[in-house]
Amino acid sequence: MRGKIGERRRDLLQHPYPKRHSSKAPTREGFPLRPRGKAGEEADPDAFAALARMNEVTARVQELGEALDDPSTLWRHLAAAWDRAEREEDPRMAEIVRQAREMSPVLKQFRERIRRVLRRNRELTPLDRVQEMDRGSMQWLSRQPGRSTAERAGAAQRILAVVRHENFDTLENRVTHAYLRLAGDVGREWIREHPKAQGSSRYQAVLSYVKLCKSLAAELVQLGVGISSADMTPNYVLLEDRVYREIREAWEALLRREKALDELWAWQAQTWTDFTVLAMVLALGEMDGAQLVAQAPIQFRDEAANGIWFEQERPIAVFWVKSLGRVVEVMARPEVPGTLLTHARAHVALRISNPFDATAFPHRVAVWTPHAMDRLDLETAAEEAGLRVSQLMKVSNQQERIRHGLILTPGHHQPQAAQADRNGAFVQAIAFDAAGPSLNAGRNFIRAFLQRDIWGAT
Repeated sequence: MRGKIGERRRDLLQHPYPKRHSSKAPTREGFPLRPRGKAGEEADPDAFAALARMNEVTARVQELGEALDDPSTLWRHLAAAWDRAEREEDPRMAEIVRQAREMSPVLKQFRERIRRVLRRNRELTPLDRVQEMDRGSMQWLSRQPGRSTAERAGAAQRILAVVRHENFDTLENRVTHAYLRLAGDVGREWIREHPKAQGSSRYQAVLSYVKLCKSLAAELVQLGVGISSADMTPNYVLLEDRVYREIREAWEALLRREKALDELWAWQAQTWTDFTVLAMVLALGEMDGAQLVAQAPIQFRDEAANGIWFEQERPIAVFWVKSLGRVVEVMARPEVPGTLLTHARAHVALRISNPFDATAFPHRVAVWTPHAMDRLDLETAAEEAGLRVSQLMKVSNQQERIRHGLILTPGHHQPQAAQADRNGAFVQAIAFDAAGPSLNAGRNFIRAFLQRDIWGAT
């Protein structure tokens, strides 16, 4: 975020998490590595927990893309999706869930007609089994001592002849083997993240698919099929044969997912900010008397760019709260944050104004969205933020004022709320998550915060 303090420009930078245990500029140490496939099964449990939380947050943000199919009912559909996410027995949708449903029939067809090629080799063959000879084998026979074929076959009665063998180690089968291994790893990861959803159809579909992939992979090992590298060039079969083409496309989708996960892991703090912005909009829409009067166009990306899934004009949403006589704008990463918001170092804010009083300056409620691998101390965070807000409230000659603040941070599935009051300013700190009871508790905490006196004198 880029702002100004006086005439000096100030940049508030978001550094990505390192993809290794440590990184420089700035120096960062002791970060967990993202778990990967079977090798990740020995990873630190904290890394698994962090990956699960990241996937939950990503799923909530991606539900915005699905809700955008009908912009007129965008927030209602998104709220319904988040309501379902509060129930742990209703697991999140994912690429592996879709493939479990769509690719199971394809893999069963593959099992029935695994492609093979016939390799022609010259081997010493008993006379009574010789079916084919080529020029090379005829030349070999002519060089053997004897007057007849039987004499030239020697005591073993074998001659060099062409023998055909079935070979399953083709490029298309190696691609299939690579896909089966990757799909099994991704499926097991998804199952591990949803232990309480065993009764759901999605869980059972993925579980069955993982078993199918494992059994097929074992069969390919017995047939001597290797594993393709990700940078292979598709052959005619992979491009034109329907079964193999669908397998290749599913494999490429999972490979893109793995690459995208690396970026999401590094920039998950940005995705968390997207998630909290959506949580604020949903909470405002649920207030008594609140009416959505304006909504910015939202462009949802197919893939996140530095952890950010959507672009929108500022503000993303404007509400008229009739009972309070206030207009509230949800500002996410504002292009012109202003001096006070730059001082506050908050990427999100609620801009509240009174349309009936032309002399009253709008004020902002600063919203901080800190993300960390370890759980934050909410009491300390609220106290420090409260001190900052109380100091900013004393700054004069500003057309906008900062009043109060809100901290939204990951709860590590231990939802909690804390607050601090300082000289007429208060800051609420909320720790919550993007799924299960922790999501429900966090949304309730945000609703309760909006009921407090953050709106200014009426």
